[in-house]
Amino acid sequence: MSEKTILVADDESHILHVVSLKLRNAGFRVLTARDGQEALEMAQQNHPDLLITDYHMPQLSGLELCQRLKQDTKTNDIPAIMLTARGYHLEPSDTEQSGILRMLSKPFSPRHLLTTVNEVLEGKAA
Repeated sequence: MSEKTILVADDESHILHVVSLKLRNAGFRVLTARDGQEALEMAQQNHPDLLITDYHMPQLSGLELCQRLKQDTKTNDIPAIMLTARGYHLEPSDTEQSGILRMLSKPFSPRHLLTTVNEVLEGKAA
């Protein structure tokens, strides 16, 4: 099985660091972006196996990023995990139209994030 690539998009450097470290230690190839526009371009160029994105970011929000990826036939199959502030919820119509399969509230456990990543990659997204 080839190494899976995960794109992590967050404007908070400590979140990028912790998430990237956990994923790399688990054997994933990790790409990082600090805003939604950079993440969009990286996803289009690299077609990752999974996107983990913060909701609140400069340039494009995580939701806008996911919606743009979903609208492009070259990237519409990239699943996403959304990181949100505690208590923040998206409407079901937003997640259905954007490829967001799971939402995790910050702060989150890196171990729980890794479990969620593996479940999404294995197709257990429900």
